[in-house]
Formats: sequence, C-alpha cells, structure tokens
Amino acid sequence: MSNSAEPLLSVRGVTVRFGGIVALDGVGFDVKRGDICGLIGPNGAGKTTLFNCLSRLYQYQAGDILFEGKSITNTPTHQIAGMGMGRTFQNLAMFRTMPVRENVMVGAHCRSSAGFLASALRLPSVSAEEAQLRDKARKIMDDLDLTQFQDRPVGDLPFGIQKRVEFARALAADPKLLLLDEPAAGLNHEELSDLARLIRDARDRLGITVLLVEHHMSLVMSVSDHIVALNFGRKIAEGTPEHIQKHPDVIEAYLGAPANV
Repeated sequence: MSNSAEPLLSVRGVTVRFGGIVALDGVGFDVKRGDICGLIGPNGAGKTTLFNCLSRLYQYQAGDILFEGKSITNTPTHQIAGMGMGRTFQNLAMFRTMPVRENVMVGAHCRSSAGFLASALRLPSVSAEEAQLRDKARKIMDDLDLTQFQDRPVGDLPFGIQKRVEFARALAADPKLLLLDEPAAGLNHEELSDLARLIRDARDRLGITVLLVEHHMSLVMSVSDHIVALNFGRKIAEGTPEHIQKHPDVIEAYLGAPANV
C-alpha cells in the first residue's frame, strides 16, 4: 500500500527534444494527493508536451515520471487510464454522433473486466457489467446536470455542454488523477464559473487530484492549491497562487519585460 504522504505524481527532471528543439528541459515537480495543481506558461512553454508525456503519447529522453511511486516510463499508452489517470483534451475528442449517455459510458469501459470474446457473445456477465456502467453513467450525468441531454447526439449540443460531457466521460473512468487540458477554452463567463465549481466538486466529493493546464488565469488562481509555471520548457516558478502572481519571472514571461519589483 502506498504512503499517503507520498506525492500522487512526481515529475523528475523530464527532458523532451524534437530534433534540435528542446520542448522540456529538466522539468520537475510533485502533485500531492487531493490537490488541484495548475500548470501555466505562455504558448510554447511546454505544458501540453508534459501532458502528452504523462499520457505516454510522447517519449521523454531524460528523467522519469512516477505515479503512486511507480515509474510510468515503460507503461503502454493504453494502460494509462486503467492505472488511474484520466484526461480531457484542448480539442474535444468525443463521438459526435453518439448520444451523451454512450459517450460517458465509453469513459467507464477502461475499468470494465469483460474480454472481447465475452462482449462479442453477449454473455450474462457482460450484460450485468453493462448495466453497472449504465447506472454509473446515469449518476455522473445527474451530478453534472446532463441527464436532460442523455439521449441527444453530442455534436448537436452547445459547446459548453459538450465540454461538460467530456468532463463526465473523464470522471467515468474513476481517475485518481484528472488531467485537464485547457478546459476553459471557448467558454463564456457563466460557463467558466460552472467549470470552476465542477473542478472543485470533483476534488472535494470524489477525492480526485487534478492537474490543470490553462491560459485563463482567473480560473487557475481561483481553483488551484499549487501552481507550477513553465517558460521555454523550463520551470521558472512554483508555489501558491499568491506567490505565483507576484513572482517576477512569471510576470516577465507573460508581459515580456522585467517586472518592477
């Protein structure tokens, strides 16, 4: 059993190169269990590259990433969700012609135990498990105010609702760590407030740890316990929202000029 004081996620000196370009340069930080950790930085800072390393979409040339104290370096991409890492994407990655309910159930399937043959033959064990997944999807849709849309194709819904469906699908996988990649992109002010509430609620009610990549600073500052700032692939600051807001290197990274402090 893992030590509860141990970080859920530990990024240790991760370096990623694409040809002659260094996208991440020895980046390291920890995310504590139950924390909401914001990952910020200007465009090209390396935030999405790091997310793609966590999802095992990218290989890193140096360093290591530990999840619950175990290295994920040799973990295949398709096993990441089963380990307890869920993710949303900048560009909505859903089945647009499928109803909301089925999209949410897709998230839960990574935790199902039925094999391909059993599913193909529709064995009784599969039917029972499918009923459980349907119940789980129904509860999540209730919690996220999506029940009224459950039979509608996702592609027919307003953008803000589609974002909520993707959030629901990520929660359906029972993640220990939820990776949110630009969840506020394209949302209006009211939808931003709803998103902040959903993120905090997922942490408080479900005990989920969150790593949030976001350009919308008011959202990051309002929900994060801890923030890591990157620029040109390097970590330039780390600490509480109050500390980050006043940090001269962060101010310079965003404004392009030294801060007068």
